[in-house]
Amino acid sequence: MSVQQDQPSSAKARVAVIGLGSMGFGMASSLRRAGFDVAGCDVDRSAVERFAAEGGRGAESPAQAAEGADIVVSVVVNAAQTEAVLFGRGGVAQAMPEGAVFVSSATMDPEAARRLAARLEESGRHYLDAPISGGARRAAEGALTILASGSPAAFAKARPALDAMASTLYELGDAPGQGAAFKMINQLLAGVHIAAACEAIAFAARQGLDIAKVYEVITASAGNSWMFENRVPHVLDGDYTPHSAVDIFVKDLGIIQDMARAAKFPVPVSAAALQMFLMTSAAGMGRDDDASVARLYAQVTGTKLPGGEG
Repeated sequence: MSVQQDQPSSAKARVAVIGLGSMGFGMASSLRRAGFDVAGCDVDRSAVERFAAEGGRGAESPAQAAEGADIVVSVVVNAAQTEAVLFGRGGVAQAMPEGAVFVSSATMDPEAARRLAARLEESGRHYLDAPISGGARRAAEGALTILASGSPAAFAKARPALDAMASTLYELGDAPGQGAAFKMINQLLAGVHIAAACEAIAFAARQGLDIAKVYEVITASAGNSWMFENRVPHVLDGDYTPHSAVDIFVKDLGIIQDMARAAKFPVPVSAAALQMFLMTSAAGMGRDDDASVARLYAQVTGTKLPGGEG
């Protein structure tokens, strides 16, 4: 990458990134490499210091990060945290210039996205509902998939940053909430597939099979899924360092249940997956990698997995 690409350009908009976790840090770094003047903020001061050391600007609060920013990208966990970033003490809503756009990447109920958008847009700022998919590695590469919805003005304002953060951008409607709804369908499938992959690999271990060979066979067979291929290596390595934590799917599959109940629509398969994530969290693994569902199966059945689980 050239030196020119690594330096902020006066022709580029100022961007604030609120939330410098594994996803947000990569997104902020991608924006900085693309030439934006990026301010980063996080409750973890060490993440802010790391971002500043790599050439970004650190901020003490979301409001400080958002001052003068054309685009504010919020990479927090849920609707409650998004609301706090916007309207809480030190929030960005009043610090953002009028006409600026707030890009919300949290996974949330579509109704919550619509409510937050309406409140912000009353103040003359734009709201883009833009949940993300792809994981930390693709965030760092600027190669995320973004599932976005919002007004044409919100898209126009945010597009330079979206292009820097994503390799695939889906424009899913002209009103906030549509992006959130699409993301929840993705999360339903992702959670079910992780739970199924963990059940399958733990069951294979209980049968006395060489689970490394099981992985080889299944990834070349019709029973494979992206989640099986991605998560089972964590089990094979006995390494449950959190790339995506169990409690993320406790939250997301819980949202699915709330949405389904409101729509009077049965979702029994995702309900069963939610119970597996809940049990894994209750067993003390909520902050561990979501492949830990396999460890729960191992623990309750006395099955041995790599790393001594079971």
